[in-house]
Amino acid sequence: MHLSDALLSTPVALTGGAVAAGLLATAGKEIKEKENTSIIPLMGVLGAFIFAAQMINFAIPGTGSSGHVIGGVLLAAFLGPWAAFVTIASVLIIQCLIFADGGLLALGCNLINMGVTTTLIAYPLIYAPIVRRLRSPWVIMLGSVCACVVGLELGAFLVSVETLLSGVSALSWSSFISIMAMIHLPIGVVEGIATAAVIIFVARTRPDLLSLSKTAPSRKTVRRAVLWFAGATAVIALVIVWFASANPDGLEWSIEKVAGVEEIEQEHPTVVSLIAGKISNTTSIMPEYENPLSGIAGAVFVLFVVWCLTSFLIKTKLKEGDIKEGNPGHAE
Repeated sequence: MHLSDALLSTPVALTGGAVAAGLLATAGKEIKEKENTSIIPLMGVLGAFIFAAQMINFAIPGTGSSGHVIGGVLLAAFLGPWAAFVTIASVLIIQCLIFADGGLLALGCNLINMGVTTTLIAYPLIYAPIVRRLRSPWVIMLGSVCACVVGLELGAFLVSVETLLSGVSALSWSSFISIMAMIHLPIGVVEGIATAAVIIFVARTRPDLLSLSKTAPSRKTVRRAVLWFAGATAVIALVIVWFASANPDGLEWSIEKVAGVEEIEQEHPTVVSLIAGKISNTTSIMPEYENPLSGIAGAVFVLFVVWCLTSFLIKTKLKEGDIKEGNPGHAE
């Protein structure tokens, strides 16, 4: 669901960027006020895990399309909504700058379509009210599937609205929105099942790691979780990625169904969009994930960006002895 710059007008893209920047600033304030700086290592490794997981496209039977997880609901289940938003923002920033996955000018809208919809809307408004407690696997499954479906469908709806407001003439809005909604429904269901599987496993083994738990995890537990997710990231990035589907993703497939092509050329480029394009061409050292080490490289980049972005947003120097022990998403 990564929008390219060609699908957005400059005013729509800049508005999305302003909204996303404001929400990131709010996220930094929330993390700082709750003294949750101790979760930065967990944010980094979970971000790396989600980056690797997003590289695994799975085929949607009977369509010729594929999908991949967004990961926002899963991140929020561990970190809480605001920290999860910063984490998925870091993933999307690296995908945009290093791998040319999504336009630089469109980055703000992509943060909203994939980050806000899942971490700040679907998790607190759908998942948390349904699950409440971590006792029943079936309730966790229901909450995860519902939240992931709502998050993806809302993201698909926003993509359609943004292209409509941008005046993309190649896309008939009524056809585009219906096809986007249709193809992202099974993608959301699959992500929901995968999300629930991880949460159920953690709820049975280390429930204190989850944001709905009332018990804060020990530093030892957090360290083990960091190591576990780092290992899982390496396995996905080095092994499982080779089995990913080569079919176009839901957005590309939808565009092809409506416009007859997978990519649409920008109709009226502006100075801002041209500058953004030149910057993207310069920074994208591994375009389209063609390098066999893209998964590992991206994971390392995400770790770095999570640390830098979070430290900048909360304007806190992480000194030894300043970090307080506490669960990421737990209320005081």
